[in-house]
Amino acid sequence: MSFRPILRFAPSPNGLLHLGHAYSALWTWQAASELRGTALLRIEDIDPARCKPEFADAILADLGWLGLRWPEPVWRQSEHLPTYAQAADRLGDMGLLYPCFCSRTRIAADATGTDPDDAPLYARTCRHLPPAEIAERLGRGDRAQYRLDLVRAIAMTGPLSFTQIGPTLRDRPQIRYARPERWGDVVLQRKDTPTSYHLSVVVDDAAQGVTHVTRGRDMQASTDIHVLLQFLLGLPSPIYAFHRLVLGEDGKKLSKSQGSPSLQDLRNAGRTPQDIRHELGF
Repeated sequence: MSFRPILRFAPSPNGLLHLGHAYSALWTWQAASELRGTALLRIEDIDPARCKPEFADAILADLGWLGLRWPEPVWRQSEHLPTYAQAADRLGDMGLLYPCFCSRTRIAADATGTDPDDAPLYARTCRHLPPAEIAERLGRGDRAQYRLDLVRAIAMTGPLSFTQIGPTLRDRPQIRYARPERWGDVVLQRKDTPTSYHLSVVVDDAAQGVTHVTRGRDMQASTDIHVLLQFLLGLPSPIYAFHRLVLGEDGKKLSKSQGSPSLQDLRNAGRTPQDIRHELGF
């Protein structure tokens, strides 16, 4: 049986796609072509407050407009919440999860620094709460998110590494060592959903047989946590490749939150798929 590489592009439907998304999608489909593999489309819609069906529809329309095609059906994370909950239960059975009742204000006030995303580094405030207090608070309905006990997890795994290629697929693979300690006790189950980005993406990559993960360089640090979770859950670790970011006139990466022009805006302004591909170097 021959090996067939599987890649994926996995946007969140919490806004419209911009040129940065277009670059990542085109890079992934080009990589799949060079590897003689398949590029999958995944909709990462675990955030019930921000993810909207109309944005998911727009993603499909924009990628189709760019000339990209993918196998059906499209994987939608909102349809797999029980699977993520089962993975979290496994980690809980290993003694690796604990409830956190802290507000964002409390987390920021107690922070011991920042993580690679420049977010407040959690001070493990709830890690040592007495079992009786935890039971009481859960019993009265206090909302909790569940965090990974990173100290215990690292003690169980020891040093971890992963394979990286790039900046082009023709480069020689390199072994990189993961540094999950810089993330602290990350959230694996949020208050509003039984999973998180870190947990669901690891479970999805394994379930879909993804062999190569292509991401922007801004996502490189998160690989630390993903490699750790793969080891803990007994899942395979893909090969990773990190592409450049598309920057705006201010030198910062494009983002939905900063109001970067969407592909719909560019299309409505008369830009063609060929224009977009030429601008992005494809």
